[in-house]
Amino acid sequence: MHTEHEYLTKEKFEEFKKELNTLKTTKRKEIAEALEYAKSLGDLSENAEYHDARDMQARVEDRINHLEALLKSAHIVSHHDTGTVTVGSVIVVSKPDNSKVTYTIVGSEEADASSGKISVRSPLGQAVMGKSKGESFSFKTPSGIMSYKVIEIK
Repeated sequence: MHTEHEYLTKEKFEEFKKELNTLKTTKRKEIAEALEYAKSLGDLSENAEYHDARDMQARVEDRINHLEALLKSAHIVSHHDTGTVTVGSVIVVSKPDNSKVTYTIVGSEEADASSGKISVRSPLGQAVMGKSKGESFSFKTPSGIMSYKVIEIK
């Protein structure tokens, strides 16, 4: 388990709290009932229902442990205007071909490149942190060095 802090928006923090509550109450109860039913079928060594329920129980407990650790180490970030890029910043950058792209810098648990949410721990995220409007930055990618310029920080 890592002891690094995880950055989460207030919305994602609340979403994880809700998921944790559901897992601890509803899901655990459903699995307990499935285990009881499977046990009633007899011979546990060849009981697929029992083994499926045990596997599900292990996955749910792992997720509960992960969420509890995550919520304990979470730092809540808010979207705010600043002069430099921080976690929670929405930035507009220009790429080498002069196209512009908008990204939101988020913690790794919220990262979703398809929706423009880039992890602070990604190469782009690490390179842009602390940069100001008008500043250029570079980072390594599998296809070589990329150079971007910060056009706007929202």
